[in-house]
Amino acid sequence: MEKDDSINVLGEALQPCSTDPMTGFFRDGACNTCAADQGSHTVCAVMTAEFLAYSKYVGNDLSTPRPEFQFKGLKPGDCWCLCAARFLQAADEGCAPQVNLRGTHQRALDIVPLEVLKAHSV
Repeated sequence: MEKDDSINVLGEALQPCSTDPMTGFFRDGACNTCAADQGSHTVCAVMTAEFLAYSKYVGNDLSTPRPEFQFKGLKPGDCWCLCAARFLQAADEGCAPQVNLRGTHQRALDIVPLEVLKAHSV
């Protein structure tokens, strides 16, 4: 799997999103992506209690620990490379998390308009 260029939505070098917890499609701490990343894990999101509850409600429980996958569960304040479509869905529902634009991969723009990302930026 060859990574796409590590460029963020601002046209700059992609910055890390989180190493604690370790995130990213490649589990390299950044929202890097490639053709195999069908979920487009490209939005560097700062978790909120509201978003975590919403995500669980729509079938993607990010807060419950899953030791079998070395996943300790997310809590408010954690940063995570979120699927772009899930972010847009949450934004449409009024419960999107905040976004670190410098850590959000430019491929997120294939799904989420820049104006929507900027409206939720930290």
